[in-house]
Amino acid sequence: MITRLSNHYGDDTCSAFTAAGDFIFLAHHSGGHERDDIAFQMVQSFENLKTTLHAAGARLGDLVQINLYLRDIEHFSVARDVFRTYFDNETFPARMTTTSKFVNSSCLCMIDGIAYKPRS
Repeated sequence: MITRLSNHYGDDTCSAFTAAGDFIFLAHHSGGHERDDIAFQMVQSFENLKTTLHAAGARLGDLVQINLYLRDIEHFSVARDVFRTYFDNETFPARMTTTSKFVNSSCLCMIDGIAYKPRS
């Protein structure tokens, strides 16, 4: 069975998540664009991701992989520090980090990922 949640970004061509079996595939999440502050935007991105995961019946601890997109690789160490506030050494998901330009010029980061939540 496949379940989708409409995107909260106003783009009807992209679901916020698609659940297929025990896996939840998360679209890009960002936030906090009102401040030019990578730590602030990372926190807002994680909070938005948490909201979407909750709608899918999951939590951050169910993430098995995260892709982190940064506008500027110089932000990596600060972004990585934010990860430590949401995960500990036992719960870090696999991560890939890359840089990208974003459609929204005030966006400094985006996160997407895959969660695993067995259905009972």
